[in-house]
Parts: sequence; structure tokens; C-alpha cells
Amino acid sequence: MYLKRSPLAPAQFPSIPALAGIEMWSAETGAKYKNRPDVLLVKFAKPANVAGVFTKSSTPGAPVEWSRDCLKRGANSGLLVSAGNANVFTGRRGAEDVVKMAGFAAGALDCSPEDVYICSTGVIGEPLDLGPFEKLFVRNSFMRSQTSWEQAAQAITTTDTYTKGALQICEIDGTNVTICGIAKGSGMIAPDMATMLSFIFTDANISQDILQALLTDICETSFNAITVDSDTSTSDTVLLVATGGAAHKQITELNDPKLAPFKSALRVLMLDLAHQVVRDGEGASKFFAVHVTGAENDKAAKTIAMSIANSPLVKTAIAGEDANWGRIVMAVGKSGEKAVRDKLTISFGPHLVASNGFRAPGYDEDILSTYMRNSELEISVDVGVSTGAFTVWSCDLTHGYIDINADYRS
Repeated sequence: MYLKRSPLAPAQFPSIPALAGIEMWSAETGAKYKNRPDVLLVKFAKPANVAGVFTKSSTPGAPVEWSRDCLKRGANSGLLVSAGNANVFTGRRGAEDVVKMAGFAAGALDCSPEDVYICSTGVIGEPLDLGPFEKLFVRNSFMRSQTSWEQAAQAITTTDTYTKGALQICEIDGTNVTICGIAKGSGMIAPDMATMLSFIFTDANISQDILQALLTDICETSFNAITVDSDTSTSDTVLLVATGGAAHKQITELNDPKLAPFKSALRVLMLDLAHQVVRDGEGASKFFAVHVTGAENDKAAKTIAMSIANSPLVKTAIAGEDANWGRIVMAVGKSGEKAVRDKLTISFGPHLVASNGFRAPGYDEDILSTYMRNSELEISVDVGVSTGAFTVWSCDLTHGYIDINADYRS
């Protein structure tokens, strides 16, 4: 059952057409959630190519380890996702349960278990109850009709307040190509790869190595450039599946000019999904961007931007609509990256609040207070060192975050 819909949510789920080469089914096991789907099964048409990025957490879940191995061996038959239990920190039993889940899916998809990716999300440290899954796949009645993209997106959610999807259409060498994506995520969002879970599908004909290069690169400025609460999930996974169904010659070179429109469209779609995750941040009431320039390099700029975006003092000031730019100065200083204090420049939206290490001459508290009432904000900081730049997106920190997470397991 959903929590109150985020005030930052899109008006509606996008209209996404069926994609040739992708079949999807969703089902309700009742293992944790009632009256909603909590399992998603996807079949890929052969010969699909799959790219993936996973959490860099040192305590990953068994499904992440399994899917990493799937990617290494070129698995390309299907995907099984379950919501409610992350199957993390569950020891040998957790690994054995993943093998069993892959077996359930393989039986339904008529393929090898080693050819099915497994993803799970939810509570950490609780063993899975596979009874409901086994009953579901023994009956197999849920596969009588395929699911919609919105139902698929709902099946992978946990504390999300709305389903997240995106669509882009572009051309490769004069041929129309479709890119569809769904995501889940609301809390425990400080990805070090991607978001909690996101699955992207396209009919483009692109070789696996090029697909992987694109996904890895674009993740850095989309899913890896968001934060809700500074906590990196143990289950983060993004998969990009290309069915090859589009009628164009396969792209096998990263610098092929025919690939440019696809790369641009994929970037737009991934950034859209990443922003939707932040807009659904647990308890969020404001969405904000942090633009850092003038850093030693782009990596340093990202570190500074994340220091600002993750600061509880900055986030609570934004929640309280307080233009407390002194907290920005603090967050820059604690980042550990180079910054020239007496060249520091800070703006909130179009309003310059500090320049050359001092409060701006035209600073007006009333104007800033009015700006802070907006639901979408921008903070720009130049640290006066070099040319490094990076943008991070985040949300405020409200009492709602505490309310959700104080009793998450209960």
C-alpha cells in the first residue's frame, strides 16, 4: 500500500508502448504486501545484449552477486525482480534462495537458471520465505496475460509513493528506436553506481561492449549524481537490455556518429528516472540541484556538491525555507577538497548571496526567503580553484523521513 503521494511527483505515469522482444508479467505473492504486485518477470528475445551496473557496497545482497556473475557470463534470457525482502546479509541460505528463484524463473521462461538475472529489494537481514514464490510459479497462472509498464513499475516498489517510468524515441541511421525504462527508489539513496533498481529496455541493435560503455558513462552524471539521504543501498542495480529488433545495422563502435542520437536519448531517459527517484525521496517536499564550478577537477566538484547535498543542516534549512547560505560555506569547507575561501561565490537560483568570500552587496533576505518557498531550487557554488564542474540533485530532509524510517521493519 502506497504512502501519501509525493508533492514532487509527475502528474502521471507516461504512456509507454509495448516493446517488441520484451515480454513482462507481474504477480502478487502476498509475502509482505497485500493487494499489489510484488514480483516482476521479464523475458528477453534472443539474441539480446545486456549491460549492467551494480552497487559498490562491500555488503552486497546475494541477488547482486548472482546478477554480476550473470553479466560476466553473458546471460540474456530474462529477469526476475521481487519486492519486500532484499535478501541481504542472509548468509549461505540467501545465496541458495537466489539459485532457487532463478530456477523458478527458468522453468517459466524455458531457459537455464544461470541465464536469468535476479534482483530483490526491501528489508535487509531477513531470510526469504520462498513458499509464496514457489506456489506462484507452480500455478503459473499469472503468465496468462502480460503486464503493463505501469504495473511492472509498481511491482518493484517498496516505500515509493508513485511508480516511475520514462520513454524516449530516437533514430539510428534513419530507423526509429524506442527506449523504455522503469525505476524504484525513495530512501537509502546515495548510489555508487546507479539507483536502487532500474531496468531499461530498447529495440536498438547495439553490441554488448558498446552498450556497457554507454551505461557506465551515463550513470556517472545521472544515477550516480543523486542523493536522498547519503546511504548507499546494498541492492543497487541498473540493467540495460537491447533486443536488437530495430532494422538498422548493429552499432559496434562507440564513436560511430550514428550512435549520437541514441546516446543523447538514453542520457535524457536515465536523468529523468534519476530525478524521479529524488522527487520521491522519503518525506521530501523540495527538489534541488547543486551546481559546483571552479573546482580542482570534476571529481573534486562532485565531492563538494555531494557534501552540500548530503548535509543535514543544508537539507533541513531547505525544508524550513531558510536561505541559510552559511551552511553552504560550511559544507564546502568540510568536503576535504580545495576551495579558495576569499573567492567563494554562492547563488540561490538567480540571486547572488555571496561573492569573493563575503556576503554579496545586493543581498536581500526578503527576496531570498521568497525564492526558498519554491518547490524546486538551485544552488550554485564556485570555489575559485580551477575549471572542475559537477551537478548533483537532491531533496530536503523533513519529519516525514523520520516517520517512514523509524518503523520501516514493523
